[in-house]
Amino acid sequence: MKKLTHKDLLDAGVHFGHMSRKWNPKMSPYIFMETKGIHIIDLNKTLQHLEQTARQMRALAVAGKKIMFVATKKQAREVVKLCAQKINMPHVTERWYGGMLTNFSTIRKSIKKMDTYQKMQQDGSFESLTKKERLMMTRENEKLERILGGISNLNRLPAAIFVVDVIKEHIAVSEASKLNIPTFAIVDTNGNPELVDSVIPANDDAAKAIAIVVEYLTDAILEGLEERSKNKQVEEAKKEEEKAQKEKVQKEEAQKEEAQAKVVDVDEAIVKEDVVAKDTPVKKATTKKTTAVKKVIGKKAITTKKTTTVKKTTAVKKKTPVTKVVAEK
Repeated sequence: MKKLTHKDLLDAGVHFGHMSRKWNPKMSPYIFMETKGIHIIDLNKTLQHLEQTARQMRALAVAGKKIMFVATKKQAREVVKLCAQKINMPHVTERWYGGMLTNFSTIRKSIKKMDTYQKMQQDGSFESLTKKERLMMTRENEKLERILGGISNLNRLPAAIFVVDVIKEHIAVSEASKLNIPTFAIVDTNGNPELVDSVIPANDDAAKAIAIVVEYLTDAILEGLEERSKNKQVEEAKKEEEKAQKEKVQKEEAQKEEAQAKVVDVDEAIVKEDVVAKDTPVKKATTKKTTAVKKVIGKKAITTKKTTTVKKTTAVKKKTPVTKVVAEK
């Protein structure tokens, strides 16, 4: 955004106020001097308030809120319309409908009616009407489009309004104050600065002066919209990264669960084998060994044979033999 200087404002004639006999005493803090019956506006105050208003509008644009531009003066009409269309903001440049803010629901009905007429013209159903009906609808559609065409995309009340000349647009200012909608305005030396929330003391009668102020504010809003789009892209990238990380964690958890399930299956198989091994019958093999045992009875030695039975117990699935010795006489 190009930064304005005092020379730019002087060249545009922003410093010229109204005649001193038409002044509003409440504008005295913003008046630098009087010369030849004309008040001169303090450009230091103008530049300060202009930058402050630009920052506030930029913040609203970053938040994604709408600012309505209102300028029905001939000098400001074309400039404000072009700037508002450039940043896709609602604007009123023909005539302020009474209740455009305070009776917004009725205005929305008129906008829907206008949209219906346009659809009828596009789909061909307009041609089925009589000549008189077509003529009446065409006239009404042109009137609605001229007055409400700038706010056709406005689905709710704006977050703020920008006004050129608070005296000319006093109805818009009063409606905004009733609804507690912030008001930014170019106020000349004959206006009342207490009616608006943010004052830009400047010449509101010269087309050049209005253009330099409106274009500066438009550039600030445009910067805010660009910052908003960048923030959206960053947020989307973060969401995609978070989504990818979640998917990665889920895959890792699934793999861990599969590994644990395999370990559990192996353990169960081992336990089943142990149970089967315990339940199988044991085969016993007996062998007999005969050994000579000498017994001494009295003085004679008598040799007897002692038979020992050795029982070998083996399990069907176990290789280690278990021996039991049973002595038999």
